Amino acid sequence: MPASPQASAAPAAAQPPAWRAALNPLGAARRRFRRWWQARLRPTDTLVLTQRNVYILPTGAGWMLALTLLVLLVASINFQLNLGYLLTFLLAGSATVGMHLCHATLRGTQLRLLPPEPQFLGQGAALAVELSSERRTPRHGIALAVHGQDFPPHWAWTDVPAQGSATVHIGFRPARRGLHPVPTLTAETRFPLGTFRVWTYWRPASQVLVYPAPEVPPPPLPAGEPRAGSGGSARAAGVGEFEGVRAYRRGDPLKLVVWKKAAKSFATGTDDLVSRDAQQSQRYELWLDVNRAGLPDPEARIARVTAWVLQADRLGLTWGLRLPGGVEIAQGEGALHRRRCLEALALC
Repeated sequence: MPASPQASAAPAAAQPPAWRAALNPLGAARRRFRRWWQARLRPTDTLVLTQRNVYILPTGAGWMLALTLLVLLVASINFQLNLGYLLTFLLAGSATVGMHLCHATLRGTQLRLLPPEPQFLGQGAALAVELSSERRTPRHGIALAVHGQDFPPHWAWTDVPAQGSATVHIGFRPARRGLHPVPTLTAETRFPLGTFRVWTYWRPASQVLVYPAPEVPPPPLPAGEPRAGSGGSARAAGVGEFEGVRAYRRGDPLKLVVWKKAAKSFATGTDDLVSRDAQQSQRYELWLDVNRAGLPDPEARIARVTAWVLQADRLGLTWGLRLPGGVEIAQGEGALHRRRCLEALALC
């Protein structure tokens, strides 16, 4: 159990086969009860834990301790053992104090979901939750995980310092691209003895955007289209030959290399170089069209265009995006344009 205020992200687990869940006779009833219970929770990105939303029950070890105390009490009564009485009530008092401390560990804690960042499909989305405490003593052994899965949760553990805060990163894997509601989360603790489990359920109101997974390996960029008014007699521009730049070719003069873009490539660990091409700069423009991706499957076409968007942005090109239904995003470049295009691909 880490003692650091900054907890590492819990891995997003792979789901079990569907046939295994279908064979579970209690699975359908459990899922219906789960949906009914979650519908009772008010969506909110900030939750203060109080007596009304914190629950407590003994763990398996707690029930075994209760059985042991019962056996000790019966033996002490039968054999009139004063030391047996002392041991029995000493252990019972310790368990009672542990129950109070366990419940107080969660009670009074404030949970706040930080705005989730967009993620690519298949990479697993990471949710950052901030736990705050105004108590003068630290809170130990608090865990958070995604609730309502058909497989054991992956807990992310942390300690909350006195009158401070800690951040926990929770991972979950969305099944498809698009805009998804943040799943119901659960927080629990078994501190200090592990004889009681204190937990709560939390339904955040935020949503997380999942971009399409890009095609791997990325295909070459499509040929450029003649710019309006420039005529179409010249040959189509090759890969990267748009808006005055193209991929670096062996033998290009150093004065034609775009060194500002090269510095950015070196800083990110890549060696993608581009050169100026004044001849093509005013004749062709790059359009990434989903309907012309050349694949029969619609999701495969979106994955290919996503790879094109990332490749064109990495090369520092200017491009536009065309989506099914006549939706068109004008020519642009930069991080904001890339994010706008990825959002459009995720929601189309």
